[in-house]
Amino acid sequence: MDIPPNQTIYINNLNEKMKKEDLKKHLYTLFSQFGPVIDIVAMKTPKMRGQAFVVFREIPMATNALRSMQGFIFFDKAMRITFARSKSDVFAKNDGTYWTKGKAEKRKAEEARKRQLAAKQARRETVPVKETNGHTPAPPAPNETNGDKTDEIPTNNILFLSNLPDETTQMMLSMLFQEMPGFKDVRLVDGRADIGFVEFDTPSQAQVAKDQLDGFKITPEKAMVIKYAKQ
Repeated sequence: MDIPPNQTIYINNLNEKMKKEDLKKHLYTLFSQFGPVIDIVAMKTPKMRGQAFVVFREIPMATNALRSMQGFIFFDKAMRITFARSKSDVFAKNDGTYWTKGKAEKRKAEEARKRQLAAKQARRETVPVKETNGHTPAPPAPNETNGDKTDEIPTNNILFLSNLPDETTQMMLSMLFQEMPGFKDVRLVDGRADIGFVEFDTPSQAQVAKDQLDGFKITPEKAMVIKYAKQ
């Protein structure tokens, strides 16, 4: 289904070697010829490199920019442009739909979590129980149950980071996570260089960060592990 025209255009196939601030500056200069640019969103996380969103004041401005700049060679790469699938937060906040969108995302994340827990419970119940000398063995102790109990921690707005390299600093983590929507704060644990916490405004925003950065390698040797923090 075609995406309806709106004030925001989505651009990909951008040069991934450009610094974020340089990319935003050049995009602003390039697209301002079509009308006032309200916002430019560009992130350097692994899954979002080479992509950006440009938000115009009016839909005709975005439409003209899309048609005029489609395939334009921008730093040795041809831009691919479409309308964004969702409304920019700038306009969502203005027309009152931003809260509704956030609530829907939170509900979707909660429903996914419930389905995951139900599937795990169903798998446990279908495991055949072996009898020993005519007696059914007692259930295993909590620390002996199958599966990782941390997976059952409810979705919330604080992420627990582990398997961090020794050279990790609070500044390094801040630079990594501040690209994600809703980022609030990052904390390292005194005396432990390998673990930390990151806080977001909402659980749905924390889930987005978890999905995108779980397994991210701060150094080539260690992949960061992200789970929801216990509360």
